Amino acid sequence: MNDRYVLFYSQARFSYVRMKYLFFSWLVVFVGSWIIYVQYSTYTELCRGKDCKKIICDKYKTGVIDGPACNSLCVTETLYFGKCLSTKPNNQAKLGDQGNLSELVNLILTVADGDKDGQVSLGEAKSAWALLQLNEFLLMVILQDKEHTPKLMGFCGDLYVMESVEYTSLYGISLPWVIELFIPSGFRRSMDQLFTPSWPRKAKIAIGLLEFVEDVFHGPYGNFLMCDTSAKNLGYNDKYDLKMVDMRKIVPETNLKELIKDRHCESDLDCVYGTDCRTSCDQSTMKCTSEVIQPNLAKACQLLKDYLLRGAPSEIREELEKQLYSCIALKVTANQMEMEHSLILNNLKTLLWKKISYTNDS
Repeated sequence: MNDRYVLFYSQARFSYVRMKYLFFSWLVVFVGSWIIYVQYSTYTELCRGKDCKKIICDKYKTGVIDGPACNSLCVTETLYFGKCLSTKPNNQAKLGDQGNLSELVNLILTVADGDKDGQVSLGEAKSAWALLQLNEFLLMVILQDKEHTPKLMGFCGDLYVMESVEYTSLYGISLPWVIELFIPSGFRRSMDQLFTPSWPRKAKIAIGLLEFVEDVFHGPYGNFLMCDTSAKNLGYNDKYDLKMVDMRKIVPETNLKELIKDRHCESDLDCVYGTDCRTSCDQSTMKCTSEVIQPNLAKACQLLKDYLLRGAPSEIREELEKQLYSCIALKVTANQMEMEHSLILNNLKTLLWKKISYTNDS
């Protein structure tokens, strides 16, 4: 009798454990499938190249829009959509109160004249106006003669074409988005650091980022703020010259101040634009202040810290680490910030250039 009871109990316990295992397995599969479905739906909705092409070409053929890239896209079909680099919608900008506004307008009119006939047609004007709502396009126009800004190859409606960039991330390997969902962020960062160029080439890429920071810092058309300095927004070509891959979160300082000032806040965490542009919360008014806490250079150095220190030559590692941490500590509100900014930036560039000037890899 006791043996039968023990056997029955064991079978019942085994069945319970088995049912519990099956239930949790089903739950994991269900939740995972739902996440993949939601991500795929979002991706396909926002990366619908064929639909975009049809809408743009229909408008071009009816004369609503025009631009130098329209013929290649809609007639000869030598221009086509490739890899979708982003699924972020609605990246808009305004001209705002820019320095040298009249010069900027003339520059925009020159770009808008796609066929270079000395006149801006109605279709070209409509295309240019649509494009001027985008941060990235405005910045490409302003910085079109700068080395680290991808060249603007043409436009058609609110579609614009940039030069191809061979490597579309500062470091790491490209994985299918389905796999990305299941990789912990900490492990992903560690894994990415294994897939980088040699140190002299990393130093050359880093110098490019420092030069880009100079390009957008108090230039002739105002100051621009880098509000997402992640590795996926930076790339480089086959000569290891830095190229900006995504500039949609680089915004005019005047615009950011208008966007964030008087925003209701409980703490400083509520006063963030993008991922990196932070202001402080005034506890007396419970409103965000308009002054950004950290300058572009400090954010760039934060990104470069692990990138440059990993594999750095022993003879400069200590000095390099010291300069990077001094750079990260920069604050906009500090006295003589602009002087410190220039000094730190020049010291970093000099240190890196001296080390790689005579190497084949650079």
